Amino acid sequence: MASSSASTRRRHAAGVGEWAAVSGAGAWRVEAAGKHQLMRRTGLPARDIRALDPALSYPSSIMGRDRAVVVNLERVRAVITATEVLVPGPRDPAVEPLVLELHARLAATASPQVSLSLVELMKEEGAALSPGHGRGGGGGKGGEGLGRDKVLPFEFRALEVCLEFACKSLEQETCTLEEEAYPALDELSSKVSTLNLERVRQIKSRLVAISGRVQKVRDELEHLLDDEVDMAAMHLSEKLAYQSADGYSSRFGVDNEPSELGDERYRKLIAKGEGGSSEVGYGNGTSAATGFTPKIDELEILLESYFVQIDGTLNKLSTLREYVDDTEDYINIMLDDKQNQLLQMGIMLSTGTLVVSCGIAVTGVFGMNITIPLYTSATDGVFWQVTGGIAGATAAVYLVALLCYRRSGILQ
Repeated sequence: MASSSASTRRRHAAGVGEWAAVSGAGAWRVEAAGKHQLMRRTGLPARDIRALDPALSYPSSIMGRDRAVVVNLERVRAVITATEVLVPGPRDPAVEPLVLELHARLAATASPQVSLSLVELMKEEGAALSPGHGRGGGGGKGGEGLGRDKVLPFEFRALEVCLEFACKSLEQETCTLEEEAYPALDELSSKVSTLNLERVRQIKSRLVAISGRVQKVRDELEHLLDDEVDMAAMHLSEKLAYQSADGYSSRFGVDNEPSELGDERYRKLIAKGEGGSSEVGYGNGTSAATGFTPKIDELEILLESYFVQIDGTLNKLSTLREYVDDTEDYINIMLDDKQNQLLQMGIMLSTGTLVVSCGIAVTGVFGMNITIPLYTSATDGVFWQVTGGIAGATAAVYLVALLCYRRSGILQ
């Protein structure tokens, strides 16, 4: 036990972490790999490896690189290559379902014939791009050769699992929040209490947090759909097959040490159309001068489907937010009405106190030790007459005051 903990501490000190490697056939294993090993293995720069660290807070992103696709969506963190998927921290209870889902889905859709046929078709396309043929004709034959029933490449299938897992997780959290929120809001509308107000406050805090997370995922998918260069860079299998058929060597084929500025440099070269090519090439690693332009229709359809799904989740949260705002408005109206009633009652009590004080003042005058004719006359029934007169005058003044208040709109 002591040696195991010591080796674990040494691995952490050396920057070595556990990664689940899921192959294209669905087989998976847990490996201990350091940052530099992953950089050589995937061709990723150090900043992309850091973005997958659960201890760091990086915004949601899907980045296409020369030999890999980096996925960082909420709890979904993975590196997708043309042959395998690497997931950090596979023993984490929040990550383990993703690894199992990748294993099940990739094993169910594994088809070696697809990869072979893709390579052969790319070779045919490379032959079509001979000096005697135009580029447009070669592209048309490639599009027809792939066929309508072609299985998605490995990286797209893995990306689909990651997107589905992220969208389902957010959808499940949204449904759970809805199940708790609507009854709590209805109960608060019927009875305003400290306990109900605290429950709604917690629900609103969770709503704001989930809405922000869903909005980030939606913005990333929207940004990716708007950028054809980034989508083109994610066609790893076609890129690898084209390089194998055309004899083209990746810039990582000779030097396996990735550069921090390499991806950005290649993006700028392609944006400028280096080599006089006007076609759109790969954004992060393949020069536009190679003349290979992938078809992004399949990836675009895939991303659009999950964009619609995450947009629907965001609409649910927006509807819930509107319901919370409506409930708050209703509660504020109720509280304002109660406050108005209390104010009106305070006016009535203050007026009654003033009138009674006037009657007490009259009584005090009669209680003075002075000589007046009333004291020397017959007193049979005079006490009750004076008392009744004072009480009647007080009530009359009070009613006149209330009538004036109603006419002026102070009381309703």
